[in-house]
Amino acid sequence: MSRHSKWSKIKHQKGADDVKRSALFTRLSKNITLAVREGNGGDPKMNFKLRLAIDQAKAVNLPKDTVDRAIQKGLGASADGTTIERVQYEGFLPGGAAVIIESLTDNKNRTSGVVKSLLGNYGGNLGLPNSVAWMFQRKGVVRISNYKNSVQNFDDFQLKMIDLGADDIQTEENYLVIYTSPENLQKIREGLEKEKINPDYTELEFVPKEKMEISDPAQKEKIEELLNELDDNEEVNNYYTNLN
Repeated sequence: MSRHSKWSKIKHQKGADDVKRSALFTRLSKNITLAVREGNGGDPKMNFKLRLAIDQAKAVNLPKDTVDRAIQKGLGASADGTTIERVQYEGFLPGGAAVIIESLTDNKNRTSGVVKSLLGNYGGNLGLPNSVAWMFQRKGVVRISNYKNSVQNFDDFQLKMIDLGADDIQTEENYLVIYTSPENLQKIREGLEKEKINPDYTELEFVPKEKMEISDPAQKEKIEELLNELDDNEEVNNYYTNLN
């Protein structure tokens, strides 16, 4: 079981059915709106966080008019007056694996109830703040497919990435994955573009310091069902686990 971050959500929902795509589109729209506010602007050339949010939206074909409305909402042009907040929950999956769940919500009480119910329904539980966050590190993560076609000299490429601030470079499931500190993520992304490499995914993640193996088949099944629920629920923007 290797679903330790939200990457599975983006990777597998490109061909999702209409209901799942609707939930995904809602999450991505909220993400764009909040990126405008947190980055203090609606121009992706000047707001790197917004640029990443739009990239994710384009990856699953979010309509341009939906993107534009989300940007305008972030700039304060919201007809309903709602305010979106980023809220983080920490808890445990069946078997004791740690999970961090990030939501973008206009109603924290509603979202807290949804997250608590989702975890409880599958044998997990909601924890207190900082109950599992210490098990993770905040990292910039870049994933690149077909990198062998783009990287002619891998040793030179690694040195360039290290010079730009890469902490680690690994291959995972046919992807080249670059890990860096949050403050160096933009430099890594721009450095890749200079090399004519367009990443499939660029984002800040909670990366587990150590991964945990779940061996019990019944617990693994419940975890898989719970992660599927987290994937499909529009109250959940991101989730990160320490599952191996």
